Amino acid sequence: MSPQRRTALVSVFAALLLIVLKLAAGIHSGSLGLLSEAAHSGTDLVAALLTFFAVGVAGRPPDATHAYGHGKAENLGALAEAAILVVASLVIAASAVFRLVEGGHSVHVDAFALGVIGIVLVVDASRAYVSFRAARRYQSAAFAMNVLHFGGDLTGSLAVLVGLLAARAGYPEGDAIAALFVSVLVLTAASRLIQGNVDVLMDRTPATAREAALAAIEELGPDVQLRRLRMRRAAGRHFADVVIGVPHGAAVEQGHAAADAVERAVEEAVPGADVIVHVEPQEAEALRERAYAAALREPRVREVHNIVVLEVGGRTEISLHLKLPGGYSLEEAHEVASAVEHQILELLPEVDAVQTHLEPLTEPAAARPVPEGERAAEAEALRQIVVEATGAEPRELRLLNTEVGLVAFLTVSMDPSRPLSEAHALASEVEERIRRTHREIADVVVHTEP
Repeated sequence: MSPQRRTALVSVFAALLLIVLKLAAGIHSGSLGLLSEAAHSGTDLVAALLTFFAVGVAGRPPDATHAYGHGKAENLGALAEAAILVVASLVIAASAVFRLVEGGHSVHVDAFALGVIGIVLVVDASRAYVSFRAARRYQSAAFAMNVLHFGGDLTGSLAVLVGLLAARAGYPEGDAIAALFVSVLVLTAASRLIQGNVDVLMDRTPATAREAALAAIEELGPDVQLRRLRMRRAAGRHFADVVIGVPHGAAVEQGHAAADAVERAVEEAVPGADVIVHVEPQEAEALRERAYAAALREPRVREVHNIVVLEVGGRTEISLHLKLPGGYSLEEAHEVASAVEHQILELLPEVDAVQTHLEPLTEPAAARPVPEGERAAEAEALRQIVVEATGAEPRELRLLNTEVGLVAFLTVSMDPSRPLSEAHALASEVEERIRRTHREIADVVVHTEP
């Protein structure tokens, strides 16, 4: 048997003991307060039994039909307890009012009755303390409700004691007033029970836990975009469903790492939380990709670039550059741009406006290889620069005559273990030296290989 169920079982036996004592003393003395407390203890017995069985059900692991576990059984048990308390308190209140109105009822208060109420006070205080410790240790809704319940019992027992002392002093109506006071306490406790457990059963978002989770996710930085956070609570445990956006170009590993970071952050902010994270591309990145695909649906578009997503006064606007054949007339180009804008607005309903910038498509430039033997001096100078920079002959050296001038293509060898950043820097150095020392060369392209 689990520690939680053992604690609940203690409450069951305590309730049985109190019922016997209160009934015996109430019948012996004719005290409505003691009889009402006996009825109250009857509800305690039912409540303790509900808690005992509810905790047992709540402790079951998740299964095929209860994927989130059985934790809400505690809340159902606590809600049933609240309903019983409401009925009991109304009966007590009606009896108390009847005695106050009718009057003439005597109460026989002796040492036995006072001794019983003393025992009741000790038991109520003990149960409240034990349930309080269990509620804190196990984060249990059922035990937390029992703390309120047994605390109310203790207050009610004190009121009954005062009523008995008043009746013994010659004021029998004090017993009925004490009974009425007990009923008010019970109704108050029942209303708190109902509200708290209905919130859990209706999956009301726990405000404090949500704020802690939001703050933890925000600290992860701009690379993690929070799309949605849903939280609920059951059996002392929080459940969080999180949807985040990551940069569209992020690899699977990067998206997984971002999800792990969110899980750790929420679990640290809300200890014991069960967190599920779903990863999506960030909104702006997703819109760019969708706008790019929509623009290319127009067959006359040759190239799309510089796509920008803007938020302007609560409106989402997209601007993009379109490259079209240079032979198109302005009228034809405008027709293509209008078709692209219409296509994007139709396929992306969240976009409010589209702006297009038209550019002519650059046609391929004519080029011819430099004849063998021609430009030999330039070729040798370029070879020497490569040898000085890399310590090895270039694998390939080509010179081309183009419309824009002389263009050099070089392939150079490097150590396979050299970092890419160093290889790129060395290739850039070769290009810069050639441009600086040979003004007649219009462009240089250096390709590196291991």
